[in-house]
Amino acid sequence: MTHRFPIKEIALQAGLGAATVDRALNDRAHVSAQTRLRVQAAIEELASQEAQLAARGRRLFFDFVIEAPSRFSREVKAAAEAALPHVGAAVCRSRFMQQDIMEEHEVVAALMRILKRGSHGVCLKARNTPKIRAAVNRLGAAKIPVVTLVTDITDTTRLAYAGLDNAGAGRTAAYLIAKAIGDVQGRVLAMRSHERFLGEQARDTAFTEALAQACPKLRIIKVQGGSGTNFDTAKVLSDVIGDMTDLCAVYSMGGGNASILATLAHHGLKPDVFVAHDLDQENRNLIMDRKLDFILYHDLQTDIKNAFNAFLVYHRLLAGPPHLPISTIQVLTPENIP
Repeated sequence: MTHRFPIKEIALQAGLGAATVDRALNDRAHVSAQTRLRVQAAIEELASQEAQLAARGRRLFFDFVIEAPSRFSREVKAAAEAALPHVGAAVCRSRFMQQDIMEEHEVVAALMRILKRGSHGVCLKARNTPKIRAAVNRLGAAKIPVVTLVTDITDTTRLAYAGLDNAGAGRTAAYLIAKAIGDVQGRVLAMRSHERFLGEQARDTAFTEALAQACPKLRIIKVQGGSGTNFDTAKVLSDVIGDMTDLCAVYSMGGGNASILATLAHHGLKPDVFVAHDLDQENRNLIMDRKLDFILYHDLQTDIKNAFNAFLVYHRLLAGPPHLPISTIQVLTPENIP
């Protein structure tokens, strides 16, 4: 790999040992393809941040540990890179660990690697499980602040939550569906990617309560699993779809919307209204093709900028409140896509 950065600097950016980076750079044996990709990504990140490093100020490293489909992880990374140049109190770099599906032990291992090498702040999107909560508390005890992103992890020493009002999003979805189809006999499909994401749980609870009050004749069919990935989401839905000829609406809380639509079409189903989350490229294409009716949108760049500011406040480089504002949901249609 061609580069102009010291091996120690690449190793710090990649979160790897210098010897491992040296083997990867020199195409030596016993280096996995994933490790080579991490080294290449670190070099690219260093190159993109080089101009910022000419600025004066303290140098901080922020780590992202994200369990999400790649279409969403790309949005997080793009938002972080767009926000970094506007952090004026320090020179900041970001490091990313992201996978479509991260089991509990993989998240804990990633957080323990960060604990070992050090960090000035961790943005974490992960499931709410006992071992992950314990790992967050270990980081907090080591003075490494954690901000949960989009979905919270409660009963921990995490510094703050950055993201949307999930309960408000669920109520908004119920309102849109109620206004679109009214209180008719029929079924509404409510899809979650995983039971352990608290953000989706909050959406689900608020949606169920609001829709039951507005449209008591509608029956909600709840399906969870697939982690928002296309193949697994399609499989989970296919296993339970059964005879759903009276399907009226879909509220997708966790993504995989192209596969949801394809699976429904395969069974001859076309909902009257489809409400989804996030303006990633897949959803942008779907709503422009009018296959989605509404997207519940929040500005990721603002969320991540707020997270960075929370880290700066923690390190006493910025004055500010100890908590972050919750992002307001915006309702997008095919007519107002930004």
